[in-house]
Amino acid sequence: MHLARSCGSRRSKRREKGEASMARYSRSASREVKGAMERRKKGTLKRGKAGRGGRVTSRKQAIAIGLSEARKKGKKVPSRRSRSK
Repeated sequence: MHLARSCGSRRSKRREKGEASMARYSRSASREVKGAMERRKKGTLKRGKAGRGGRVTSRKQAIAIGLSEARKKGKKVPSRRSRSK
């Protein structure tokens, strides 16, 4: 059975009128992710170092790879979430 969620999100904060929000990701970082998505569609995006892990087919994994590449190039991208133990 699917339960309905409440309308408000815990993370969202109300902003005052006229207050500009800071972008979480830079435009160049989103281009990096877009490039990874295109490589996934083409079938040339590979897993792991030197691409020995095989081809990536998962959309989520392609986004993660794009963000990782953007981080390595020093683009504005939030740091990775810490893994739970």
